[in-house]
Amino acid sequence: MSLKEFMLYTIQKTDIGQAAKVLADAFQHDPLWKKIFGGEPDKRRIFSAFEVPVRYGLKYGEVYAPSEKLEGVIAFLPGKYADMGIWGTLRSGAMGAAMRMGMKAARKMSPIFQPVVKDRRAHMAGRDFLYVLVVGVATALHGKGFGGQLLRAAIDKASAAGLPLYLETETEENVKMYEHFGFTMLKKITLPVLELPMWEMAKEPGAGK
Repeated sequence: MSLKEFMLYTIQKTDIGQAAKVLADAFQHDPLWKKIFGGEPDKRRIFSAFEVPVRYGLKYGEVYAPSEKLEGVIAFLPGKYADMGIWGTLRSGAMGAAMRMGMKAARKMSPIFQPVVKDRRAHMAGRDFLYVLVVGVATALHGKGFGGQLLRAAIDKASAAGLPLYLETETEENVKMYEHFGFTMLKKITLPVLELPMWEMAKEPGAGK
Protein backbone atom coordinates (compact mmCIF):
# COMPACT_ATOMS: atom_id res chain seq x y z
CA MET A 1 0.00 0.00 0.00
CA SER A 2 1.40 3.39 -0.98
CA LEU A 3 1.21 6.65 0.94
CA LYS A 4 -1.14 7.95 -1.76
CA GLU A 5 -3.65 5.29 -0.81
CA PHE A 6 -3.75 6.73 2.70
CA MET A 7 -4.86 10.07 1.19
CA LEU A 8 -2.46 11.91 3.46
CA TYR A 9 -1.77 15.61 3.24
CA THR A 10 1.89 16.62 2.96
CA ILE A 11 2.73 19.37 5.43
CA GLN A 12 4.02 22.52 3.76
CA LYS A 13 6.20 25.28 5.20
CA THR A 14 3.10 27.46 5.45
CA ASP A 15 1.56 24.82 7.75
CA ILE A 16 4.41 24.77 10.29
CA GLY A 17 2.73 27.05 12.82
CA GLN A 18 -0.57 25.18 12.75
CA ALA A 19 1.18 21.79 12.84
CA ALA A 20 3.07 22.90 15.97
CA LYS A 21 -0.21 23.98 17.59
CA VAL A 22 -1.81 20.61 16.83
CA LEU A 23 1.11 18.75 18.41
CA ALA A 24 1.13 21.09 21.42
CA ASP A 25 -2.54 20.30 21.91
CA ALA A 26 -1.93 16.57 21.46
CA PHE A 27 0.78 16.56 24.13
CA GLN A 28 -0.83 19.03 26.55
CA HIS A 29 -1.33 16.34 29.21
CA ASP A 30 1.93 14.52 28.52
CA PRO A 31 3.84 14.04 31.80
CA LEU A 32 7.25 14.52 30.18
CA TRP A 33 6.50 17.91 28.67
CA LYS A 34 4.73 19.11 31.79
CA LYS A 35 7.85 18.40 33.83
CA ILE A 36 10.21 19.92 31.28
CA PHE A 37 8.26 23.17 31.28
CA GLY A 38 7.47 23.10 34.98
CA GLY A 39 3.71 22.65 35.01
CA GLU A 40 1.73 24.89 32.71
CA PRO A 41 3.99 26.68 30.20
CA ASP A 42 2.86 29.69 28.21
CA LYS A 43 1.54 28.75 24.79
CA ARG A 44 4.37 30.43 22.89
CA ARG A 45 6.97 28.22 24.52
CA ILE A 46 5.09 24.97 24.03
CA PHE A 47 4.28 25.86 20.40
CA SER A 48 7.98 26.52 19.85
CA ALA A 49 8.88 23.15 21.36
CA PHE A 50 6.80 21.35 18.73
CA GLU A 51 7.80 23.64 15.89
CA VAL A 52 11.29 22.15 16.21
CA PRO A 53 10.44 18.55 15.16
CA VAL A 54 8.12 19.81 12.40
CA ARG A 55 10.86 21.92 10.84
CA TYR A 56 13.47 19.20 11.38
CA GLY A 57 11.18 16.58 9.84
CA LEU A 58 10.52 18.73 6.79
CA LYS A 59 14.26 19.13 6.24
CA TYR A 60 15.39 15.54 6.76
CA GLY A 61 12.29 13.39 6.32
CA GLU A 62 8.56 13.54 5.71
CA VAL A 63 5.75 15.24 7.61
CA TYR A 64 2.09 14.39 7.05
CA ALA A 65 -1.41 15.09 8.32
CA PRO A 66 -4.61 13.15 7.61
CA SER A 67 -5.95 16.11 5.58
CA GLU A 68 -5.54 19.84 5.06
CA LYS A 69 -7.46 20.30 8.32
CA LEU A 70 -4.39 18.99 10.19
CA GLU A 71 -6.28 16.71 12.54
CA GLY A 72 -2.92 15.23 13.56
CA VAL A 73 0.72 15.25 12.52
CA ILE A 74 3.44 12.66 12.02
CA ALA A 75 7.10 13.27 11.18
CA PHE A 76 9.44 10.41 10.31
CA LEU A 77 12.92 10.31 8.83
CA PRO A 78 15.91 8.06 8.12
CA GLY A 79 17.58 6.83 11.30
CA LYS A 80 20.85 8.57 10.46
CA TYR A 81 19.06 11.87 11.17
CA ALA A 82 17.37 10.71 14.39
CA ASP A 83 19.77 12.64 16.64
CA MET A 84 18.90 16.33 16.38
CA GLY A 85 22.30 17.91 16.84
CA ILE A 86 23.10 21.62 16.74
CA TRP A 87 24.06 21.66 13.07
CA GLY A 88 21.04 19.69 12.00
CA THR A 89 18.78 21.99 13.98
CA LEU A 90 20.43 25.02 12.41
CA ARG A 91 20.15 23.68 8.87
CA SER A 92 16.48 22.84 9.35
CA GLY A 93 15.67 26.38 10.43
CA ALA A 94 14.52 25.15 13.84
CA MET A 95 17.10 26.92 15.99
CA GLY A 96 14.94 30.01 16.45
CA ALA A 97 12.07 27.89 17.74
CA ALA A 98 14.45 25.98 20.00
CA MET A 99 15.63 29.25 21.53
CA ARG A 100 12.05 30.43 22.07
CA MET A 101 11.43 27.37 24.23
CA GLY A 102 13.52 29.05 26.90
CA MET A 103 17.02 28.29 28.13
CA LYS A 104 15.82 26.56 31.29
CA ALA A 105 13.83 23.99 29.32
CA ALA A 106 16.61 23.58 26.76
CA ARG A 107 19.19 22.89 29.48
CA LYS A 108 16.93 20.24 30.99
CA MET A 109 16.46 18.36 27.76
CA SER A 110 20.06 17.48 26.96
CA PRO A 111 20.80 15.27 30.01
CA ILE A 112 17.25 13.88 29.99
CA PHE A 113 17.48 12.48 26.48
CA GLN A 114 21.13 11.36 26.51
CA PRO A 115 20.29 7.79 27.63
CA VAL A 116 17.48 7.61 25.03
CA VAL A 117 19.90 8.53 22.25
CA LYS A 118 22.52 6.10 23.59
CA ASP A 119 20.02 3.24 23.68
CA ARG A 120 18.72 4.00 20.19
CA ARG A 121 22.23 3.85 18.81
CA ALA A 122 22.84 0.55 20.59
CA HIS A 123 19.53 -1.02 19.55
CA MET A 124 19.96 -0.08 15.88
CA ALA A 125 23.75 -0.30 15.60
CA GLY A 126 24.87 -1.05 12.06
CA ARG A 127 21.32 -0.95 10.68
CA ASP A 128 19.41 1.47 8.50
CA PHE A 129 15.99 2.25 9.95
CA LEU A 130 13.14 4.71 9.86
CA TYR A 131 12.54 6.83 12.94
CA VAL A 132 9.24 8.30 14.10
CA LEU A 133 10.27 11.71 15.37
CA VAL A 134 6.82 12.73 16.57
CA VAL A 135 3.19 11.74 16.11
CA GLY A 136 0.13 13.27 17.70
CA VAL A 137 -3.56 13.94 17.15
CA ALA A 138 -5.61 16.87 18.44
CA THR A 139 -7.20 15.84 21.74
CA ALA A 140 -10.74 16.62 20.52
CA LEU A 141 -10.28 14.11 17.70
CA HIS A 142 -8.96 11.13 19.65
CA GLY A 143 -10.64 7.83 18.87
CA LYS A 144 -11.47 8.69 15.27
CA GLY A 145 -8.66 6.68 13.69
CA PHE A 146 -6.38 9.54 12.73
CA GLY A 147 -3.47 8.27 14.83
CA GLY A 148 -3.66 4.84 13.24
CA GLN A 149 -3.87 6.39 9.79
CA LEU A 150 -0.70 8.38 10.37
CA LEU A 151 1.18 5.50 11.97
CA ARG A 152 0.22 3.10 9.17
CA ALA A 153 1.80 5.50 6.70
CA ALA A 154 5.13 5.29 8.53
CA ILE A 155 4.79 1.52 8.78
CA ASP A 156 4.06 1.29 5.06
CA LYS A 157 7.06 3.47 4.22
CA ALA A 158 9.39 1.36 6.36
CA SER A 159 8.00 -1.93 5.08
CA ALA A 160 8.32 -0.85 1.44
CA ALA A 161 12.00 -0.13 2.07
CA GLY A 162 12.49 -3.32 4.09
CA LEU A 163 13.52 -1.30 7.12
CA PRO A 164 12.65 -1.50 10.83
CA LEU A 165 10.66 1.35 12.32
CA TYR A 166 11.81 2.80 15.65
CA LEU A 167 10.19 5.12 18.18
CA GLU A 168 10.01 6.08 21.83
CA THR A 169 6.96 6.83 23.94
CA GLU A 170 6.50 8.15 27.47
CA THR A 171 2.98 6.80 28.11
CA GLU A 172 1.99 3.21 28.84
CA GLU A 173 -1.29 3.65 26.98
CA ASN A 174 0.67 4.31 23.80
CA VAL A 175 2.80 1.21 24.39
CA LYS A 176 -0.29 -0.97 24.06
CA MET A 177 -1.36 0.87 20.92
CA TYR A 178 2.04 0.44 19.29
CA GLU A 179 2.11 -3.24 20.23
CA HIS A 180 -1.23 -3.57 18.43
CA PHE A 181 0.54 -2.37 15.28
CA GLY A 182 3.35 -4.89 15.62
CA PHE A 183 5.92 -2.97 17.64
CA THR A 184 8.00 -4.75 20.25
CA MET A 185 9.25 -3.11 23.42
CA LEU A 186 13.04 -3.21 23.46
CA LYS A 187 13.59 -1.51 26.79
CA LYS A 188 11.87 0.52 29.48
CA ILE A 189 14.03 3.14 31.13
CA THR A 190 13.62 5.88 33.71
CA LEU A 191 14.55 9.30 32.39
CA PRO A 192 17.12 11.09 34.55
CA VAL A 193 16.19 14.37 36.25
CA LEU A 194 12.48 13.89 35.55
CA GLU A 195 12.25 10.35 36.97
CA LEU A 196 9.66 9.41 34.35
CA PRO A 197 9.38 6.18 32.34
CA MET A 198 10.23 5.92 28.64
CA TRP A 199 9.57 2.91 26.43
CA GLU A 200 11.86 2.21 23.47
CA MET A 201 10.15 0.25 20.71
CA ALA A 202 10.77 -1.10 17.21
CA LYS A 203 8.82 -2.85 14.49
CA GLU A 204 10.63 -5.19 12.15
CA PRO A 205 9.49 -5.20 8.51
CA GLY A 206 6.66 -7.65 8.07
CA ALA A 207 5.93 -7.95 11.79
CA GLY A 208 2.34 -7.57 12.94
CA LYS A 209 -0.06 -5.31 11.04
